[in-house]
Amino acid sequence: MLKNKPSAILFDLDGTIADTALDLSATLNYLLVMAGRDEIDHSLVRNMVGQGAKALIMKGFSHTGDAPDEHELDALFDQYLEYYLNHIADETTLFPGTEVMLKTLKEQDIPLAICTNKNIELTHALLDEMSIAQYFSAVTCGDSFPFKKPDPRHLTATCELLNVNPKHAIMVGDSVNDIAAGLAANMLTVGVTFGYTEKPVREFGPHIVINHFDEFFVALNNA
Repeated sequence: MLKNKPSAILFDLDGTIADTALDLSATLNYLLVMAGRDEIDHSLVRNMVGQGAKALIMKGFSHTGDAPDEHELDALFDQYLEYYLNHIADETTLFPGTEVMLKTLKEQDIPLAICTNKNIELTHALLDEMSIAQYFSAVTCGDSFPFKKPDPRHLTATCELLNVNPKHAIMVGDSVNDIAAGLAANMLTVGVTFGYTEKPVREFGPHIVINHFDEFFVALNNA
C-alpha cells in the first residue's frame, strides 16, 4: 500500500511491465531473414527497443546493412505488424511482481495508465493477451497523439484522459524516453533496472530506482 496516494501512476510497457524482448527479437529477425540479412543476437535487440516498431526496424536494418528508405520502411512495418500480431505473446511474460503490484494499486483506487511508444493495435493486443487490460483506465501509445515520449505532452495528455493532476502523478519506466518525459512533466519518476536500455537507468536521473516490483511500495513510501 502507498501511504501518500498519487493522482495516477503511468507505466511504460515493453521492458517495464512486460518482458517482450524475445518476441520483438523474433519479429525483427524474421524481417531481416526475409530481406536476406543476417539475424541479430537477442541481447543486442533488447537495447534497440523503446521508440516504437519503425525505430526498431530502422536500427535492425542499419545494423545489418543499408537502412530502408521511407517506402521500404512502410512495407517492412506492414510485415512487422502482421507477424508480431500473430506471435505477440509466444515468449512474452510479465516481469516478476507485476500483477501483485497492479492488483494492490487498483485496490487503493489509484488510476493506472499505460504510456508506451508501441502502436495502438499492438499495445491492446498485448494487454489482452497478458490479461491485464482491466487494470488500466487509460492506454496511450506512440500513435495516440502527434507526439510521443520523450515529449512530456505524451504523459500530460494521458493524465488529461484520466482527469488527474500530472504534477501529482508518477511515471514508471526503463528507458531514457520514459525518465526524460517524466522529469520534464514534473512527475515523480521511477526507473526499473530490468528493462531494455543500453545504459543503466540510474544514469538518466530518475528520482527512484528499483530492481524488482517487490521493492515498489517500500521505495515510494520512503521517498
